[in-house]
Amino acid sequence: MSSADLLLHPVRLRIVQAFLNDRALTTNDLRDELSDVAPTTLYRHVSRLVAGGVLTVEAERRVRGTVERTYVLRMSAASLGLDHIQAMTAEDHRQAFTAYVAGLLGDFDRYLARGDVDLLRDQVGYSLAAMWLDDAEFAELRRELARVLAPRLANPPAPGRTRRIYARVLLPGDNGSGEHRTPPSETDAPAS
Repeated sequence: MSSADLLLHPVRLRIVQAFLNDRALTTNDLRDELSDVAPTTLYRHVSRLVAGGVLTVEAERRVRGTVERTYVLRMSAASLGLDHIQAMTAEDHRQAFTAYVAGLLGDFDRYLARGDVDLLRDQVGYSLAAMWLDDAEFAELRRELARVLAPRLANPPAPGRTRRIYARVLLPGDNGSGEHRTPPSETDAPAS
């Protein structure tokens, strides 16, 4: 199974997501967090992630005659490298994006299913924004976002902290003509 096939399945994405922020979890912990996933399905996907090297066993202990394993995420194995991404076909990317969006839809559905939903109180939001940026401005924006997010991504769980999911999608917009870049104006043309 390729790395993309292994990682880009909605249930396996949720399992990987549960381990983010250096969490160590048992399958019982995962069952509590992913209670809508049948236990046999959960165990099967954990086994695939272990076999694929995405999850590793950090500890084992005996519990009522069985061995309970505590797993951790191997971040290097839980992401696709640039070489793999570049080798993906358009259809591979379509499937990967579909799995990504399905994961977001599932997360939002589970939030709504909790019952006591208040987007303002819970600070839940979703929006789209379009910006006109040249490549240098876009690179600067990405660096600034990384600078702002990096220390927060390193926060450990603590009293008063809520685990929040931050998702982002960056796409080139269509200029209405099917082109993705504004054609140079006459004043941008090189002098002859």
